[in-house]
Amino acid sequence: MALAIGEKAPAFELPASNGETVKLSDFAGKNVVLYFYPKDMTPGCTTEACDFRDHHESFEGVNAVIVGVSPDPINRHEKFIEKHGLPFLLLADEEHKTAEDYGVWQLKKNFGKEYMGIERSTFIIDKDGNLAKEWRKVKVKGHVEEALEFIKENL
Repeated sequence: MALAIGEKAPAFELPASNGETVKLSDFAGKNVVLYFYPKDMTPGCTTEACDFRDHHESFEGVNAVIVGVSPDPINRHEKFIEKHGLPFLLLADEEHKTAEDYGVWQLKKNFGKEYMGIERSTFIIDKDGNLAKEWRKVKVKGHVEEALEFIKENL
């Protein structure tokens, strides 16, 4: 399914690191930074999560919440949050349905092996639940600042 800027973002309902089930509609009235990442505790994903952590207050200042999504189970998310002091929710998409809805569950290649996994991507969803911006195949360096700047300038 192709996502279109300005259209409603795909709804989701996933278990969250706070022990609750979280839905996109829970964030109505706020801008949402929904970022998909491959795996907790890996170098690139840790760097990205810590970048979001370090800019957390700036996102709050522009009425935005950060939500991370990966196929990892909740207990792994809890360890990741504890180890790195992450102040935002991580959602467990173990069946990768939400990743598929957002088109980020992709065929990947690594060291000659092919497998399905998350393509690192970020989506900005506005306070009305519409898709405002997307980044696919994200390069971690400078990405969080770019997402923050987009919200400051456009939402």
